[in-house]
Amino acid sequence: MWDVNNTVLQPKLNKMSTLCQELKRWAVEEHDLPASRLPDDGYIKALCVGPGASIWKYITQHAYKERVLKTHAEIEALQAELRQLDAKINRVEDQLAAEEQSLNRSWEDFTERRCRQILLDSFRQHCSEERKDLVEDMFVIGTQHQDFEELAKKAEVKLVFDKSDNSIGADPLVLKEVQELCKERVCFFQRLLESDLKLNPCTEFTQDQNKVVIQHWTCAVKNFLRSHPPNHVLSALQTFTSRQQLALKEKTANLNVENAFSSQGFRHDGDYPRDVGLEQEELIPVHCLLQSAWEEVQQNYFDLAQTRSRRQQLETEIAALMSKAEMRRETVAEGSRCVFELEMEAAKQRAVRDNIREQCAQLQLHARHGQDAIGALQTEWQTVMELRQLVNRRQDQIRSLIKGNSSVKMELTRVHAEVAQFLQETLSPQFGGVVEVSSRLRNSVSQGAKHFSGVSLAALDRRVINGGQRVPASHLSIHWNQSPAFHKLCQSLSFPKHMAPEQLCCWGSSQQLQLRTLRRFLRLLTESKADLEKLMAQLPAPDQQTLLQHIKLMDKEILQSLLPRAHELKLRFSKSLLYSDQLKTTITHWWEQPAQFALPEMQQEGQSFQQWLQRWKQATKDSYTA
Repeated sequence: MWDVNNTVLQPKLNKMSTLCQELKRWAVEEHDLPASRLPDDGYIKALCVGPGASIWKYITQHAYKERVLKTHAEIEALQAELRQLDAKINRVEDQLAAEEQSLNRSWEDFTERRCRQILLDSFRQHCSEERKDLVEDMFVIGTQHQDFEELAKKAEVKLVFDKSDNSIGADPLVLKEVQELCKERVCFFQRLLESDLKLNPCTEFTQDQNKVVIQHWTCAVKNFLRSHPPNHVLSALQTFTSRQQLALKEKTANLNVENAFSSQGFRHDGDYPRDVGLEQEELIPVHCLLQSAWEEVQQNYFDLAQTRSRRQQLETEIAALMSKAEMRRETVAEGSRCVFELEMEAAKQRAVRDNIREQCAQLQLHARHGQDAIGALQTEWQTVMELRQLVNRRQDQIRSLIKGNSSVKMELTRVHAEVAQFLQETLSPQFGGVVEVSSRLRNSVSQGAKHFSGVSLAALDRRVINGGQRVPASHLSIHWNQSPAFHKLCQSLSFPKHMAPEQLCCWGSSQQLQLRTLRRFLRLLTESKADLEKLMAQLPAPDQQTLLQHIKLMDKEILQSLLPRAHELKLRFSKSLLYSDQLKTTITHWWEQPAQFALPEMQQEGQSFQQWLQRWKQATKDSYTA
């Protein structure tokens, strides 16, 4: 009997014990009651006996399950909303990636066009510089051509020169200038000779003064050759040399060497003249008195005077010997007289032969000097002829250059006409499509700018260092940790001082995100409170504690599930914000200069400008459809 009762009561006792345990768990979990403050097991079992068992069972099971289902429904709604947000974020990220690729392509095109424009500008500048040089060369050649034409016109005029200096008519200007240049040159050589002999200290010139005089004379000669034709110069030089030769002949004919020597205080002793005045007192040397003549002519005169004096001396001696021979002729035999006459005749012939030889040597010397002068004139004439040939060649080059310029101008006009036709036929019909696409892009850019307008300028202020690293400008300061504004910001954000200052932005964003989540939870809490207030009117007092405990549990679960996702979204947005500055600058550059430097006849990577434009349109359509 006892065994039968035990078998019947044992399941009921097990149910009561499980119900008591569930009731304890519900009290501890829902109402946060400590286990020490719970009533005794007997009191709890008394509550679970009779009709109270079904009530407590309903409370612990059905009510709890309904709250769990409601929270599950809310969690599913939140998860659906999060999935929608994730889908939107993914679409925005894809759109940003597509826009970034298109902007990178447009930036590469822009840089390429810019480089092309720079190369064209440099080539244009180089062409302008070459054109300036050619214009200057043409101007110089034109002036030289005019000068040579004037010289040619002057050369056609025949000048008549008188060979004598005593002519009644006035000499031409060419002959006067030749005489002045020759006189200046003779005076210069005379001063040099005086300075070398140190005869006149007042006329001594320094090396710099000599260079200045030589440069002045050479400039005068160059100006003279430029202003007169070569035939006039040659004829004037010939006339001047002939006049000088005539004057020299007259002077040599009128010269009496013995009287000149005797008047100067010289006498002949043997073959050399000696100064008589030196025996009594010192006189001026002979070379100082004869310094005004040319050195070469002076030597010739001196040699001629010596030969003439020697000839006269020999003639006097021969005349004396002849007189003596005439006196002795009567006493000398006929044979000896003939021999003596023959010897005298032989001596005369030898003297005449020696004199003729000396004259021949002098004539050869004069002829050699004349040949040298003729050779110099011939070289000058050859240089003049070469200069004429050079002028002719330059004229031919100028004519060919003018023809080339005219052909280049015609080619440029043709190219301009082709470019205008290409613009009118090909690019003008597509202008509307380009404007439409650019307006769409401007709208998308404005939308993106509105999205990024919430970002502060301080966060976008960065500096490029070490080639490509973008560092915030605030990180480059050395006293920014000690600023009062930074301390106030840390106090307002409750930023811990043991953390690095670089983590302040992350801390602020996390606090802001936490604030948003807390506000949302607060809203949910208010809604749940309102629901609880409605349920409190229907449920007994102990249900409030269970609801609060359940809400706390759900709050913990939500925080554990939503916070990592929110941090991940924050990191993604921070990465996308890093490209905002580059995106804005690239868009502004593209909008200000939309493909205006691209040339239609040039290709890049095997495609022309029209093909790249079609690819751009297709990419924009694909981005909008995506």
